[in-house]
Amino acid sequence: MGNRIHPTAVIGPGVEIGDDNVIGPYCVILGPCVIGDGNWIAPHVSIGSPAEWRGGPHPVAWDDELDGHGVEIGDRNFIREFVTVHQGTKRTTRIGDDCYLLVRSHVGHDVTLGDNVTLSCAVQLGGHTSVGAYANIGMGATVHQFGRIGPGAMVGMGASVRREVPPFSITVGNPARTTGVNEVGLSRMHVDGEAAATMGEYVRGRTPVPDGLPDALAKLLRDWEDSAPAA
Repeated sequence: MGNRIHPTAVIGPGVEIGDDNVIGPYCVILGPCVIGDGNWIAPHVSIGSPAEWRGGPHPVAWDDELDGHGVEIGDRNFIREFVTVHQGTKRTTRIGDDCYLLVRSHVGHDVTLGDNVTLSCAVQLGGHTSVGAYANIGMGATVHQFGRIGPGAMVGMGASVRREVPPFSITVGNPARTTGVNEVGLSRMHVDGEAAATMGEYVRGRTPVPDGLPDALAKLLRDWEDSAPAA
């Protein structure tokens, strides 16, 4: 199925768009940028603007003046009104598949979102932040640059995240602190009983990745551990 792009949308040079996408009125999408299939992009979304970096380049990308590491967006994402996604500086800014970005949320430069991530209204992700698959970040939460949000984590609304958030944890407050285990998220991954209890110890940093988890969850956790920056 073909794309449905409103005539008022601005699609700059260097933008590659897959199939079956909806791009609403007054969107601005600048290159370099690759967008997959089946995405729904609301009116007034801005994708591909230069990084908010005082000393960095600010090319006129709508006039074929391209710079930066670009933006990649996967498949079946919903990107709502006034969302902003910025170009990468050291790596491509990436949004995975099946994410939902609510009104006025911001994906800063060099940010990586895994699959099935939810950013609630007005979430602000500082540059170089990594958010693991299935994470859910509440309304108005802010994440400091170079932040790490683990897969399956639940971050409460209004939280101010300055430290790493463990996978499948519940983290709330200003400054944000981990208060428990995201049992709802675990149940959606078909984890309960003894396995859920051992996950509690893992979230608290007391054990390695537990045995007996579903393969998909174990892989998420091991990939998260492997991606940790060097000490």
